[in-house]
Amino acid sequence: MTSIELCEHYLAGLNSGDLDAVLALFTPDAQVSSPLYGVRDARSFYTDLFADTERSETQLLNVFDTSSGGPAIALHFEYDWTLGSGKLVKFECVDVFELTEDAQRFRKITIIYDTAHLRADFEASSR
Repeated sequence: MTSIELCEHYLAGLNSGDLDAVLALFTPDAQVSSPLYGVRDARSFYTDLFADTERSETQLLNVFDTSSGGPAIALHFEYDWTLGSGKLVKFECVDVFELTEDAQRFRKITIIYDTAHLRADFEASSR
């Protein structure tokens, strides 16, 4: 699988809320750094994200393939996130992935977006 296909599978898993499909793309010890959830292991992050989500829809804008310092790729996309409360929040997001040496799985993801306009809705909606 190419790194772009890996990212397409990731976005498809987000859109469908398929925990097993998303986790299959990560190493067992993968870490997630998120502006709203903090630094977590991938399993606990995506379990909580999907529990807090009624619906996700992404639109891929750009893919950046970077290789300085090890295999990495970044996705720039629009995210329409319907929270568990039913509130829709829309924003642009960049996910930066560190890949395994064979570029077949994610070792780490750093999620980057501005939370100022959605933090209050998220906190009101989360468990």
